Amino acid sequence: MTNNPPTNTPPVSIDWEKYGHLIKEKTIPAKTILLNEGEISRNGYFIKQGCLRLWFDNKGKDITFQFFFEGEAVSSVESFRSGEPSLFSIESIEPTTVYVISKKSFEQIFVNDPVYVPLLQETMVKRMSHYSRLFMSYIKNTPEERYRELLKNHPHIIKRVPQHYIASYLGITSVSLSRIRNRM
Repeated sequence: MTNNPPTNTPPVSIDWEKYGHLIKEKTIPAKTILLNEGEISRNGYFIKQGCLRLWFDNKGKDITFQFFFEGEAVSSVESFRSGEPSLFSIESIEPTTVYVISKKSFEQIFVNDPVYVPLLQETMVKRMSHYSRLFMSYIKNTPEERYRELLKNHPHIIKRVPQHYIASYLGITSVSLSRIRNRM
């Protein structure tokens, strides 16, 4: 296996000579939808450069529940694996370059080389851990405490993500977020 991938390939430990042809690089502008809520996810993405967000529509209100940046993998995992409609949309926040892998190619790699299973497991554990922390934060913290936590643990989000998406992620309005920021 190659530990140092060739230029313009995702920085993961993969045999690029064997599987590089299964992964395509794609550059997309900001506000590009990669997956719509209700569609079946047929691709997984690995972010080379840029930012994606996961969001869903709640009675006409856009709810952001996760951001992804360089070096992170993104998909509607449940939909990708089960073929069920996605519960959320995936959208670029800024111009983004991703590596795209189809479900068929993804399965081919994992069937041929189970050595990649721990990488998938690690990604899933990180994602579930994020959801658990987010869930607990909504239950026990005030919006101001959630903002302070975001500022402390993920300042890059504050710097790169528009305020209305941050407010949505925190479960508050943009006006409430402005008030919190003004008090700090």
